[in-house]
Amino acid sequence: MIPFSVLDLAPIVHGGDAASALRSTRELAVHAERWGYRRYWLAEHHNMPGIASAATAIVIAHVAAATSAMRVGAGGIMLPNHAPLMIAEQFGTLDALFPGRIDLGLGRAPGTDPRTTRALRRALAGDVDTFPDDVVELLGYFAPAQAGQVVQAVPGAGADVDVWILGSSLFGAQLAAALGLPFAFASHFAPALLVQALEVYRGRFRPSARLDRPYAMIGANVIVADTDAEARRLLSSLQQAFIALRRGRPGLLPPPIDDYEQRLTPQERAGLAEPLACSFVGSPDTVHRELAAFLARVDVDELIVSAMIHDQGARLRSYELAAGVRDRLAA
Repeated sequence: MIPFSVLDLAPIVHGGDAASALRSTRELAVHAERWGYRRYWLAEHHNMPGIASAATAIVIAHVAAATSAMRVGAGGIMLPNHAPLMIAEQFGTLDALFPGRIDLGLGRAPGTDPRTTRALRRALAGDVDTFPDDVVELLGYFAPAQAGQVVQAVPGAGADVDVWILGSSLFGAQLAAALGLPFAFASHFAPALLVQALEVYRGRFRPSARLDRPYAMIGANVIVADTDAEARRLLSSLQQAFIALRRGRPGLLPPPIDDYEQRLTPQERAGLAEPLACSFVGSPDTVHRELAAFLARVDVDELIVSAMIHDQGARLRSYELAAGVRDRLAA
């Protein structure tokens, strides 16, 4: 069986606020654990009115406290925004609170716009060019402390944190392979290089003390409802959010609209087709058929599911039905 996991951006919806978004995240996590999802990841974004997970480590603690066995982590932390020591301390603290359950996915994008990047970092001395060195430094802080080591992560040294490399290009695949780390590809919004990135990762993988063989997880938008028509309607919230982001006007996650695609220009429809190509939307039968065909073509170890749905009840129902699809795929 290919395990399913949850990628949650803690969406702030029209008619809601950050507090209600975080309550909804906690509720979804409790249900996801019961439905057999392997891990629950939250993503770092900044200056995004519709995303409540900017303080990602705090939200991870919020979710881990509500669950008991499911792995919880970051998908991901944008490491150029932070000193590696601070991330080691934060995730070392999470591991001390929730031992053996914490994942740390690392990305090299800022997760925001240039002005906000400057506000986050104050100076831009740290950037994507230093990302590999920053990852190595961070891994060093998680190693057991050595005699005479001047700078230690406390908590953090010796922490049992699973470190992943995230990516939407070949760079992340190459780095994950070189360091012998698990790799997560962001095909839920940038699927163009998916197959090539997986080939690079598996072909160049070097075993490490953390991982003896390659392990790849990919993202997918999976929206399941009782009928194809209802699922397509629910998808329109994500489609509207993508269009707003492309126009430079990100906002709260909007409610769904009937026949939304018919309102778009041909250029807008084409602009949605590429980034959302790794999306599986429909009834359980439809999603099962399409996912089975997809997974037969793509060599992955795990699927992490994103479902940006405006209504919390429909979001819970989608993840419940998706778990049923997973079980059918394993049968």
